[in-house]
Amino acid sequence: MPRKQQLQQQQHPPQYWLMKSEPDECSIDDALAAPNATVPWTGVRNYQARNFMRDAMRLGDGVLFYHSSCPEPGIAGIARIASGTRPDPTQFDPQSPYHDPASKPDAPRWLLLDVQALQKTRLMGLLELRDTPELKDMVVLKRGNRLSITPVSAEEWEVIGRKLMGG
Repeated sequence: MPRKQQLQQQQHPPQYWLMKSEPDECSIDDALAAPNATVPWTGVRNYQARNFMRDAMRLGDGVLFYHSSCPEPGIAGIARIASGTRPDPTQFDPQSPYHDPASKPDAPRWLLLDVQALQKTRLMGLLELRDTPELKDMVVLKRGNRLSITPVSAEEWEVIGRKLMGG
């Protein structure tokens, strides 16, 4: 591991995130098939989710890759943050569904970062998440939560990891 990355990890203990993607836009299979299994996380258009990317997410943080807006939503894989943030080019593209005419190249509103898929898992659906007492406080399970990026505690990460690995 490069020295700079070691120092960053010492200064910032690992953090964990749940990132939602619609499988018809980018599924865990799509991410795994991408070069280096890495995809740019475009289209985030919520300020709180953007601020998580900008202010809190760090290279190497763990990601629960979550399929949303589909017949069976749930955790479909494990990934990691693979880059820092940069402007999301879709905000400047008039042909993109994520175009934001108010955002300017010299003052971009929206950011992206790269996510590297590590493995596909069995689907851990919403019902199973809700039926796991240790996960009762998970942000994604809170009523009215629609954020595409939410923090996951180290304890929640461990519980989900054990359940996905059959332990």
